[in-house]
Parts: sequence; structure tokens; C-alpha cells
Amino acid sequence: MAKKPETQSRIADNKKAAFNYFFEERFEAGIVLHGWEVKALRSGKVQLTDGYVIVKDGELFLLGCQINPLKTASTHVNPDAARIKKLLLKKDDILRLIGKVEQKGFTLVPINLHWKNGFVKCDIALAKGKAEHDKRDVIKDREGKREVERAMKSFNR
Repeated sequence: MAKKPETQSRIADNKKAAFNYFFEERFEAGIVLHGWEVKALRSGKVQLTDGYVIVKDGELFLLGCQINPLKTASTHVNPDAARIKKLLLKKDDILRLIGKVEQKGFTLVPINLHWKNGFVKCDIALAKGKAEHDKRDVIKDREGKREVERAMKSFNR
């Protein structure tokens, strides 16, 4: 019997993270969710921009990720949109990340949530904060590209 091809689809992206941080390394972690959270993710009721990852007792936790419950959530479940979610990663990777995070300037930032073979995965990055002038350079480059695009568009007409 042939193995099914690996399927991935994005649930949410943290675009703010790429603007605020330089990514050193990326990791794919599993995430512990409740049933109502999975249903809400399927309908796109998630916001990741204020999320960050902390290390506590040798484990990784995702904070600030808002998963808003559906209106049709069960009556016997009390959904908490800002619940702390545990991230699942290999012990060696966690120990390496703990060592890096304890160094000056490094932090763990969630990049996106996506489906992988029916499971929700969270891409996290070991990141270093950008200085203000780096952010200004990014804005300047983006505006320059827009102007070139506009000029090319009007030239082709």
C-alpha cells in the first residue's frame, strides 16, 4: 500500500515576527490543543501576532496566541481564548534552545501554525531582535519595490 503524500496547509502566520526579528534557526513543534481549539483553527479563528514562547521547567509553552472559540462551542466547556499551550519538541532540541535563549539577545518566536498529516504544528524560530534602523531599512526597501512595481505597471500599459 502506497504512503499518502505529506499535506501541509497554513492556518495562521506571524508577519510581525519577520519585521521585528532576525531568524537564526527554525523548528517545527507539535502543539497540545483541546477539541474546541482544533475546531476553531479549522475555521481560521486564530491570531498569532502577539504570541511568544517561554521555557519553564525544561518545557516550551506558547503564550499570547489567541484562539477564539466558535459560537457553537459546547455548553459544558469553558473556552479560554488566551490559554497557555504546551509545545512538543525533542528533548535535545529543547536543551539546545534553552542554552541559546539564556544567551543575551535571543528569544523564541512563533512563526506560523499549519496542518501536517492531520496534526497542528507550530513553526518556532530562535530569533534576535532587530534594531530600529534595521526596521527602517526594511520599510525603505519595501516602498522602493512598490514604486518600481508601479512604474513597471504604468510602463506596460
